[in-house]
Amino acid sequence: MLDYQHQLSTLADNGGMQQRVVAVVAAMAEELRALADATAAEGAVREEHVLGRSLRHGTLAGTPVVLARSGVGKVAAAATAAILCQRADAVVMVGTAGGLAPEVRPGDVVVADALLQHDVDPRPLFPRWQVDGVVRLRPDPELTGALGAAASDAVAGHRDALAALGLPTPRWHTGLIVSGDQFIADSAASDALRRDLPDALAVEMEGAAVAQVCTGARVPFAVARTISDRADDDAHVDFARFLATVAAPYARDLVVRALTILG
Repeated sequence: MLDYQHQLSTLADNGGMQQRVVAVVAAMAEELRALADATAAEGAVREEHVLGRSLRHGTLAGTPVVLARSGVGKVAAAATAAILCQRADAVVMVGTAGGLAPEVRPGDVVVADALLQHDVDPRPLFPRWQVDGVVRLRPDPELTGALGAAASDAVAGHRDALAALGLPTPRWHTGLIVSGDQFIADSAASDALRRDLPDALAVEMEGAAVAQVCTGARVPFAVARTISDRADDDAHVDFARFLATVAAPYARDLVVRALTILG
């Protein structure tokens, strides 16, 4: 593995040197579908099977990538991240999440500038939410900045698809994403999270686990989530349709654009 300070530097593809490899992970196959199609369209794809997981090696925007479905939940995400940290120089997680902050609506994109496991409570031994000595896990600034720039383009490019689902003009945000092994889908649970973590923008089930593994392995990472619902009792969007027409294309556009920005 390259030294941490140099992992995000693109290495010249000459003199025996190779470009960095970027792993892209999502919980569900549907969230990766457009990315898988784009990888196949760009060139040859090699499939590798490791510990029950299928890893697809190819290129996107000329960058070597590994695509992986983690499965749902923190354990599945952590196991997949550990595998990817042995094969890649950076990890990007994409997929869907529920909105928590009032301004975060379905169709928006949230790029994490911090992640936290909201269901971890080691008190009185350690402070609430602390894992491996920290409460908030911080993604790589350069990867996060590239995803933010990509998110601005992505939300502008998918307004027609969102309008067809009855969703307003989308926006993108950067802030805290929280993760836990519960599917938050009622007002009581989301209200409790907002009381405990008033700056949390979105909630999902994998990102902070990926962040913990990558931080321990000293592998740069970033997380971007498409908001599919409000994590409460008012989720009316057809989720399967949302995945196919919004979330999967968002994931593709976010990753391809970010890789292009990073060069």
